[in-house]
Amino acid sequence: MTTPEKRDGAGDSGADATDPGGDSAGETTGRSRGNADRERTERAEGRAADSRRDPPTPIRADGPEDGDPDDLTLFLRDIVTSIGAVVLLGLYIFMISGVWPPMVAIESGSMEPNMSQNDLVFVMETDRFQPDAAHGDTGVVTAQQGAEIGYQQFGNSGDVIVYNPQGNENVTPIIHRAMFWVEEGENWCDRANDEFYVEEEQCNSAPHAGFITKGDHNPTYDQAGTGNLEPVKPEWIVGTAEVRVPGLGWLRLQF
Repeated sequence: MTTPEKRDGAGDSGADATDPGGDSAGETTGRSRGNADRERTERAEGRAADSRRDPPTPIRADGPEDGDPDDLTLFLRDIVTSIGAVVLLGLYIFMISGVWPPMVAIESGSMEPNMSQNDLVFVMETDRFQPDAAHGDTGVVTAQQGAEIGYQQFGNSGDVIVYNPQGNENVTPIIHRAMFWVEEGENWCDRANDEFYVEEEQCNSAPHAGFITKGDHNPTYDQAGTGNLEPVKPEWIVGTAEVRVPGLGWLRLQF
């Protein structure tokens, strides 16, 4: 009777010891699987994040790649573009003015204070946009006519003209104001302001029809001074002054 009881106790004791051991191994295996799953998930997420990053910018150590312009090419291209822009602008201004070159630089102070030395002046052909008050078909309004109708250019009555003295295109043109018109053989002393000629014999019969001119700062008419200039024929006129840009003519006078 005693022996069966001991076997039963041993069986019970063995059963009690085995059950806890089985539960611990199951928990350990479950945690290992969970850790492995988390590691796989983290690695997958890391690879996905890496794929979304921008690729690194390559560094060129051996100069520009084939097809890319170098510094010299860019510089030459800028020079050509600038020259082309200047040429196109010059052609556009010429189309408007009808005169080439369409701008002149002031070399002296004979037109002070309305035009100064080193000013750049835009010139227009007399046939274009003629004022109604122009003398005949010359396209020029004289100071006498301008004073009567209130027509002014550059601070005084009448047009300022650029002309070749004596019609000579090989000398520097003169930019002065057209004061009045004289006919061939006319003694223009009667129409002149005696403050602007030195002696009466300097004001005599005109050898031909044309404009009597004067610089705004000069004390005498061009035709009454020591230069022995004749009245300005219409065909000697290069154009009328239209716009003045102060100081910009200095660069042109240097070259």
